[in-house]
Order: sequence, then structure tokens, then C-alpha cells
Amino acid sequence: MAIRPPILQQGDTVGVVTLGSPLDAQTIDTGVAGLQSFGFNVLLGRHVYDSTGFLAGSDQERAADLMDMFRNPSVRLILPTRGGVGVSGILPYLDYALISRNPKLLSGYSDVTVLLNALYQISGLISLQSLMLLNFNKDTPSYDFEQFFTATATLTAPRVIQNPPDVPLISLVPGNVTGTLVGGNLTSFSDTLGTPYDISTRGRILLLEETHEPINKVYRMLNRLKLAGKFNDCLGIVMGQCTACPSAYGQTYADLIRDVLMPLGKPLMAGLATAHGKFKAALPIGALVNLNTTENTLTVLEPTVAPR
Repeated sequence: MAIRPPILQQGDTVGVVTLGSPLDAQTIDTGVAGLQSFGFNVLLGRHVYDSTGFLAGSDQERAADLMDMFRNPSVRLILPTRGGVGVSGILPYLDYALISRNPKLLSGYSDVTVLLNALYQISGLISLQSLMLLNFNKDTPSYDFEQFFTATATLTAPRVIQNPPDVPLISLVPGNVTGTLVGGNLTSFSDTLGTPYDISTRGRILLLEETHEPINKVYRMLNRLKLAGKFNDCLGIVMGQCTACPSAYGQTYADLIRDVLMPLGKPLMAGLATAHGKFKAALPIGALVNLNTTENTLTVLEPTVAPR
């Protein structure tokens, strides 16, 4: 059974860490102020402002910051500043047994989804593909905050994931399946293939999204997952948006879904507002969900968090 972290409450401490690429100090400070405006205390990791090329400190330093937050009994939510690249570099340096004994909320997207899936697969911990620190600013839509706080600060279940108005959610292959939700960013997911952190899709519902990749490259990554058997194993597929992904050779993201994924015959939903898009649904990696593409619904069947 998956481990649900304790529910988030106003006045709790949020541990802020930089786990991949560096983020400029002004954006970090804006995010900290945003968290404080919601009534949270903030604890910064020792290396949160570090910048060493395309990484925010060494793999060991970034991993140590994360483990410090899991060890700290006052921290209730761990929030990465951003994704970028390099989150997979910290995975060998984490104490997964300690994490399972000290469950905390952790939210993020992009390259952070490598961590979310490892936490579920190894520690059994449910985490969220949802907001990061850089999203705690005045430009973030209210939809995103409503999704985030419903998932982290309430025991609401079942919870139907609904797109904002005027953002169509489209079911392309009919079916009705229930399973654990895994996946996230396509690039990060495909990078785990053949590693100790390869994500199992057997009997699970697979979520994928991408950003700023040309469609021919998106095809290569989807085909890699197909050759690895990930689509054969999964129960169903949920495709988020491919944000700012340019068409290639006249082919679009919608064409790719139609040509590569629809013939698989698995229940298939597309257009979910999540991660790199303007609107970000809060999706619990490791939680039980129902994908009903006959009724065009995606429903989280259990709370993301546990009562204290």
C-alpha cells in the first residue's frame, strides 16, 4: 500500500530545495514571499542558491539538502525551486528507507518527475506533479492554486480532475480502467529506461507531457517507450500538453498521438492541463486513479494526504 504524507496546514514549514538546474535569486525570493503570503514558514536548503554551470551544486550536495528536509520533523512540504536537468543525479544518494519512515509532501514537475516516480517505486511515497516554488507568484492562475491546495490541504476523495473552462479534455480511445498513476515528463521518463530507476508501467496508468521539443524528437521518445514495452504493460494513457512544441515535417503533436498511440488500443485521454502548460492540474504519482475515457473523466480515488 502506498504511503500518504500528512496533510498540509496553514502555518506549516515548507522546505525549499534546488534539485536540478539553478534558479536566479530574485525568482527564488519571489517564491519564498509567495509562500509566506499563504501563511507558511519557509526553510531554505543550504545549496538552494548554488550555481555550478547547469546544476545547482554537486549531486551529493543537492541530495543532502533533500535528505535534510526529510529528516527535519518541522518540515511538512518539500518544494523544489525548479526542474531543469540533473534531478536524476541525486537518486543514488538518497536514503529511501528513511524517506518511507518520514513521509513528507513533495510537489514538482518537469525533471522533478524522475524523483516523484522513484519515491513511489522505492519508498512507496505518494507525491504530486504540481506546483514548484517558481509558481508561487501573482501570475499563476487561481486554478493552479485550487488544484494544489485541494490535493495537499484536504482529504477530498474521489477527486475528479477537470481542466479549466475552454481547455478541452479529449478522450480518443474508449475504455474504463483503474490503476496507480505513474509518469510525468516524457524526456525525463525516457531517460530512466535501462537504469535502476526505470519506471514500471505494468498494470498502471501512464501520464506523459512535454515542452519545447520538436515533434520528430517527441516521436523518438514515444517510440523508445513503445520498444521498451511501456505501452504494452500499462492499462491506459493520459497525455498532457506538449507546450511550445514546434511541428516538424508538417506533423503536429495531435498527429503524433493519433498515429502512434491510438493504434495501441489502450484507453487514451489527451489535452490534460498539467505541468509545463499555463494551467497545472495536481496529479498524485503513486495514487489510485480511474481513467474512464467513455465518460471522459480522470478521477483520483483516494486522498493524496493522510490526517495528522
